[in-house]
Amino acid sequence: MKKKILVTGSEGFIGSHLVEALIKKNHNVTCFVLYNSFNNLGWLRDLSKTKKKNFKVIFGDIRDSEQVRDSLKNQDVVINLAALIGIPYSYKSVRSYFETNVMGLINILEASKSLNLKKIIHVSTSEVFGNPKYLPIDEKHNYFSQSPYAASKASADQLALSYFNSFNLPITIIRPFNTFGPRQSLRAVIPTLITQYLNNSKIVKVGSLFPVRDLTYIDDTVDAFLKVIHSKKNLSGMFFNLGSGYGISVGELNSKISKILGVKKNIIIDKKRIRPKKSEVKILISSNKKIKKVLDWRLKYNKKNFDKALIKTINWFKDDKNLKEYNSKKYTI
Repeated sequence: MKKKILVTGSEGFIGSHLVEALIKKNHNVTCFVLYNSFNNLGWLRDLSKTKKKNFKVIFGDIRDSEQVRDSLKNQDVVINLAALIGIPYSYKSVRSYFETNVMGLINILEASKSLNLKKIIHVSTSEVFGNPKYLPIDEKHNYFSQSPYAASKASADQLALSYFNSFNLPITIIRPFNTFGPRQSLRAVIPTLITQYLNNSKIVKVGSLFPVRDLTYIDDTVDAFLKVIHSKKNLSGMFFNLGSGYGISVGELNSKISKILGVKKNIIIDKKRIRPKKSEVKILISSNKKIKKVLDWRLKYNKKNFDKALIKTINWFKDDKNLKEYNSKKYTI
């Protein structure tokens, strides 16, 4: 069934892929894009040229309550991907993270109280768990914020849940662990490694080779969002951890990328990339049993064919056009 869907943070990595998928499903999609004086649409720029009838853009700021309310009128679904996500910058600009990640969500939730939205999908992060007490991490695991970014997202999660309990809003929380693929920001480890192996330098700078992450290819992440959107089940008040269920270290990633590209470089530990000692999250591995059981979500790119997804990502970055755009820093949203 065709739906009217508003996507905040639509110009970013996950957002742009999700918007493309929603358009293909023939939904009417409104993209809420952070206002900027350059009219920069981020990764939506190509879509904006296609003259799709079921696609439109609104420039705004999720921190503006009136504009958020106006954008939500007559929508069936809102997917909140708008967030500040760079962990290192969160140490320096704590207030801005809470204004965007928490106050922005408050604006969505407050507006939704008087609107007839069928689904409110809030996007969380695995960082809210910090160093885990047990593995794999399920939805019942306690929160332990080890960065201001994690604290802002944990606060947003609890805020969303409180509005479900207090006002019965139809809120579902999706918690991706570490998604990767084409268009991902250079803030993330895989694009950082790939682009360094593709340049002319003889070295690759990393913060640490030891952290282990649960990595999910973008196509699988988008499919999970679609499962939630299209489900006829009542998912209100539910959390879904979204991950592959297995971990890979930064060191292993480095070795895989080096082997695929057939390039060897010296590894340099860059102190600027290292988190404060008590802030480093050593390992994150998801339990995806719940989303598999409730929504029948299945990974296309699982542990056995992880390298295929990695190769697809590398090939995208190898394209001269894409690499030049990253080097120009125009689209590192």
